[in-house]
Amino acid sequence: MKHFNIRLTGAPLRMIAALVLAAAASTAASAQILVVDQERALNESAVGQHIAAQLERIGTEMTAEIQPQQAAVRAESEALNAETSAMTEEAIRQRPDLIQRVQQFQEDMRNLEVQGRIRQQELAATEQAALQPVIPILQEIMQAVMTERNGVILLDQSVTIMTSNSVDVTDVVIERLNARITTTPVNRVRAPQRGQNQ
Repeated sequence: MKHFNIRLTGAPLRMIAALVLAAAASTAASAQILVVDQERALNESAVGQHIAAQLERIGTEMTAEIQPQQAAVRAESEALNAETSAMTEEAIRQRPDLIQRVQQFQEDMRNLEVQGRIRQQELAATEQAALQPVIPILQEIMQAVMTERNGVILLDQSVTIMTSNSVDVTDVVIERLNARITTTPVNRVRAPQRGQNQ
């Protein structure tokens, strides 16, 4: 069973770290710098677990859609291997019907790879669409926590090397996120099919 981890994407970590260090250098020594693990906040929150479960369900449906095609390609691969294993290249070239089958098999393999990539793109787009209403709420909560704790900088855990538990606000963020939202629509985003009008 696949495990889905929700990952936030953004500016390169080095750029973020450089900006944070510059900001920290210009603030007073008593300024409160806080840390949050946004990835953990999403993955451990009720809404994040809801999204992950729905993505797993959709991923299973996608796999089932291409299973017949996978089975047909696998069967043809085994049949071709069995038929050609004892044949020389010259003998194979004398069989136009066999060459045509090999060409068709290669085309079917390419098509299967394309279908797999399309479904991966659809799953990623589905995840992004599901997170759209959640991210602004997460940001509001982080802003509120930062204000309450007199924070001047809120760093993501991914850009820190070492932190004290006293500055990590992830548990508070998860608790408040659970109080605000527990589910969100997770609807499959389908890629446009070839030949469709844009």
